[in-house]
Amino acid sequence: MNTLHVRSVPEDLYNRLQKLANARNRSLSAQVIMMLTQSIEAEERRKKQEKVLTAIQRRRFKAPKNAPSSLTLLREDRSR
Repeated sequence: MNTLHVRSVPEDLYNRLQKLANARNRSLSAQVIMMLTQSIEAEERRKKQEKVLTAIQRRRFKAPKNAPSSLTLLREDRSR
């Protein structure tokens, strides 16, 4: 297993991490690993969602440039 050293952690952040680890009955290292895992998984989900949304936007119907507006079509239909 690899080791990751983090330097210059602000004292406030360190204390908050320590409190969270204690509240969850985990060591500080286990808590940080859990949070890193969750963060990476969330980022991967966001990237997948972004790809899906981009694909949906590409498939959207776009009317031709010289097509009449929907308002014009509704008025024509009502005038019959």
